[in-house]
Amino acid sequence: MKIGFLGLGVMGAPMARHLLAAGHEVAVWNRTHARAQAFVDAHGGRLATSPADAARGADVVAACVGADADVLAVTVGDASNGGGAFSGMRAGALFIDHTTASAEVARHLDEQAAARGLLWLDAPVSGGQAGAESGSLSVMCGGSEGAFAAAGPVLAAYGKTIGHIGPAGAGQLAKMVNQVAIAGVVQGLAEALAFGRAAGLDMEKVLGVIGGGAAASWQMHNRAPTMLAGKFDFGFAVDWMRKDLGLVLAEAARLGVELPVTELVDGYYAEVQAMGGGRDDTSSLIRRFPAG
Repeated sequence: MKIGFLGLGVMGAPMARHLLAAGHEVAVWNRTHARAQAFVDAHGGRLATSPADAARGADVVAACVGADADVLAVTVGDASNGGGAFSGMRAGALFIDHTTASAEVARHLDEQAAARGLLWLDAPVSGGQAGAESGSLSVMCGGSEGAFAAAGPVLAAYGKTIGHIGPAGAGQLAKMVNQVAIAGVVQGLAEALAFGRAAGLDMEKVLGVIGGGAAASWQMHNRAPTMLAGKFDFGFAVDWMRKDLGLVLAEAARLGVELPVTELVDGYYAEVQAMGGGRDDTSSLIRRFPAG
């Protein structure tokens, strides 16, 4: 397939690499031109001058950028980036948005795409940088059945668990559910580790036992040892988690749903930011506790 890929950050770059490895013809664009040039020099593909240029002739355009404003810029676009992808896409082509953004912007862009004869899929991912590198991401999709079917060959290149949740916006709402669940688990794990250290326990031995029981989780198996070691450079930054939780809390307010634990953990992440840990990964919640 001919694919345009927009955004070559810690998630987007490995996703684009998987598309090239799968044999697709890929044009890449990044807001920082030098990063896109370095990607093409190292991995191949066509260097696009704008989102619209990356979209020209493409069957599918995929994006993995920062937030709502960035998604709007690369889709409907403006003169500052040479025009959005929608202006360069042929009728019937598909746009896949892997950004974690609001359900509201997903629904808006689905309408904009339909008015242009395009297909839309909001498809945020979970699995972090490690999942992107290994091609084992979970992908939560919102859009029509036709859009989901058309996305199959693209998503298969870097997704392991891929699900069609519902209409436009449903993928973003599912990602919010994911972030709510993660926030509570990481805080619980940080408290458990802090408690165990304060009690003078050998936490490696403790984890070896409880990691096989009901307390086990992905976070425990993959992040507890690094949390104890004070290593927090595993991809998904606190700054981005706070952006995501902001989306969650705004949506919860619209729905009239109380999320007291999520609000609390969002405040704790704000404390980590104030400590200079905005670029640390989300397991850095343990920094709020004495090292013990």
